[in-house]
Amino acid sequence: MTQNFFQTFILLLLVTDPFGNVPLFASVLNPVPVARRSRIVIRECAIAFVLLLIFMFFGRHFLTALQLSEVSLRIGGSVILLLISIRMIFPHPDGVLGRTEGGEPFIVPLAIPALAGPSALATVLLFSRESTGEVLVHVAALAAVGLVWLAVFLSAEKLQKVLGPQVMTAFERLMGLILTAMSIEMLLGGIREFVKTL
Repeated sequence: MTQNFFQTFILLLLVTDPFGNVPLFASVLNPVPVARRSRIVIRECAIAFVLLLIFMFFGRHFLTALQLSEVSLRIGGSVILLLISIRMIFPHPDGVLGRTEGGEPFIVPLAIPALAGPSALATVLLFSRESTGEVLVHVAALAAVGLVWLAVFLSAEKLQKVLGPQVMTAFERLMGLILTAMSIEMLLGGIREFVKTL
C-alpha cells in the first residue's frame, strides 16, 4: 500500500512537473498584482486537482463512451509522456507547453495544460480501472501532489531566485530523464497487454 502510494506520488509529481513549471508560473504571474498572486495560485491548483480527480473516478466511463480500450489509452498516454519528457530534456524556445499569453491567467495555461495536461489526464485515467482501495490510494497521492504544487508555486519567485536558472534547468532535465524511463516502461506494459489479446 505504501509502495503503491509512493509510486503514484512520484509518477504524478513527474507528470505534472511543478518544479519545471516554476518559470512558467513566475512569468505568467509577473504582470499580476502581488496581492492577487497567491489567490490565483490556489485557484489554479484547485481547478487542476478537481479536473484530475474527475478523470480518475469517471475515466472508465469516459473510455466506454468513446469505445477506447485500456491498452490503447496506456500506449497513447505513454507516447504523450515520452514526447513531453523529450521536450523537457531538450528545451524548446517556446517551452514544454508552448507560448502563453500575458494578463491574469484563468484555467489556461496554469491549471490546463501546465498541471492537468494531456499526460496527467492520461495517467489518472489509467488509475480508474483499478480496485476501489487502490483508487483511494491514488486520490491520497494526488492530494499530496496538490500540496506540493501549492508549496512550490506560492514560493515560485523566491525559489527561482535562490536556485537560479541553471539549477532549475538541470532539475527539469533530470525529471525529464526519469519520466522518459517511466513512459517507456508504460509503453512496454501496454504492448505486452496488447500481445496477450492476439
